[in-house]
Amino acid sequence: MEAYAEHRTEDMHHCHLCERIAYKKLPGKEIGEKWVCIDCLKKLKEILDTLDEWEEELVMGDEMEEQLDENLGL
Repeated sequence: MEAYAEHRTEDMHHCHLCERIAYKKLPGKEIGEKWVCIDCLKKLKEILDTLDEWEEELVMGDEMEEQLDENLGL
């Protein structure tokens, strides 16, 4: 069993974001020189997919703040 574990350690990779070990049950992908597990990739995709919404909210908040400043004469 130890020989098998030693043989398979080269297939195991450390996720740079969440510190978990990526292997068969938790696949990972090499990005540059770092490995990232599938769970972290899903979270990153979700964040990037909603990035436009975040930017719109920030712009809308800035516009509201400017309008309030104008209305209050600040």
